[in-house]
Amino acid sequence: MRKIYFLCTGNSCRSQMAEGYGHQLLDEDFEIHSAGIETHGLNPKAVKVMAEDGVDISGQTSDLIAMDYFVQADLIVTLCGDAKDKCPTIPKDKTHLHWDLEDPAKAQGTDEEILNEFRQTRDRIKQEVKKLAAFK
Repeated sequence: MRKIYFLCTGNSCRSQMAEGYGHQLLDEDFEIHSAGIETHGLNPKAVKVMAEDGVDISGQTSDLIAMDYFVQADLIVTLCGDAKDKCPTIPKDKTHLHWDLEDPAKAQGTDEEILNEFRQTRDRIKQEVKKLAAFK
């Protein structure tokens, strides 16, 4: 079983969405987890926009990086520069991908404009996770 670890700053939006899509789009050959270099709690807007696409992430939790899973992971995906810069050193025998995504939680504007930022991030993450099906 291939282990994938999605990492971002607070494990509240981007990595949570990636974990949700990982569970939905990748087969049982993958074990999927997400974490952050900090914990900010699950962002309700991330839950809302994922539900719009039929993915329930409401039961996921905001977790700190677990070193035991980190060193066991076959693929580590950082979803922001902060996680890439501050996460523990990724061992050379691990595959590392970096998706440099803006934090939708920092979006400003009307509620609808902010939700649209979350949707754009969600849609980009979905496309990237789909590509991971080829990771064997």
